[in-house]
Amino acid sequence: MPVKNIRLEVMQFLEKDINTFVDQYLIPTEKIWQPTDFLPNSQSDNFLEEVRELRELAKDLPYDFWVALIGDTITEEALPTYESWLMTVEGIDQLGPNSWSNWVRSWTAEENRHGDVLNKYLYLSGRVNMREVEITTQYLISDGFDIGTGSDPYKNFVYTSFQELATYVSHNRVSQMAKQYGEKNLSKMCKMIAGDEMRHHNAYSEFVNEIFKVDPSEMMIAFLEMMKHKIIMPAHFLRESGEKISVAFEHFSDCAQRIGVYTANDYVEILQKLIDRWEIAKITNLTDEAEKARDYLMRLPARMAKVSERLVIPNEQYTFKWVNPATV
Repeated sequence: MPVKNIRLEVMQFLEKDINTFVDQYLIPTEKIWQPTDFLPNSQSDNFLEEVRELRELAKDLPYDFWVALIGDTITEEALPTYESWLMTVEGIDQLGPNSWSNWVRSWTAEENRHGDVLNKYLYLSGRVNMREVEITTQYLISDGFDIGTGSDPYKNFVYTSFQELATYVSHNRVSQMAKQYGEKNLSKMCKMIAGDEMRHHNAYSEFVNEIFKVDPSEMMIAFLEMMKHKIIMPAHFLRESGEKISVAFEHFSDCAQRIGVYTANDYVEILQKLIDRWEIAKITNLTDEAEKARDYLMRLPARMAKVSERLVIPNEQYTFKWVNPATV
């Protein structure tokens, strides 16, 4: 039977349990936090005072911190791209009564709050050129992105497992830094976002775990192919106004590494955590090709760690149109 048909059968087999994952890993709308919980209350008589306090605290945040926060915000704001991409995955029926599509919509609804709260914070801070941020966001959504997964659910769930853990790391580090700079409300906001990302990581990782139980060889090969391709960040095609191609992402990545928000070492550690979580070393009933894939995967973190040791991050700051160093 063709590989694609097997994947569809596996997705259909797993679908019966997916609504339980919605209940387990997502939080009901009436109970989960909302952006206004962390922002000045526009209905309050103290609104302007609260905004002035937010702006005063924002003055102490350094340039590289703003770049990392803006890049994270734009990544979250490009959510329409991510939902439309997941809806094309084999076994996810956008139009029909499908538990997989229910998961995607429910996951999207939770994720949507992240961009909302961060965008409003940037706007109120007075430290950011919001029009330039909005241009970059529109470009990122309209340009789309190619992460090397196609419609393959196995590859897509490897990607989301990895990426959700990466976004947890990034938001959690920003939270820690904001706290150090005395911006406790922003710190709490980013910590709550990080908590969402960890729950989502646990869900997607469990999807992969379930696939390993029923189709271990093909899942192993898909895991290897994704890691050979490398996990491309959703913001890989970031570009600013006037740019025809992306150069912003490289500078954003350098900034994130320079201040320790997300580094090459984090990439290696996430890979190792996935290998450990899925107990790759213990999986049995593999084909010869899958056994070779497993052996390669087990050696890969050590290889990548050596490469990351040689990575040189430039010290000089790149001047983004999003925020001018002279204003912070």
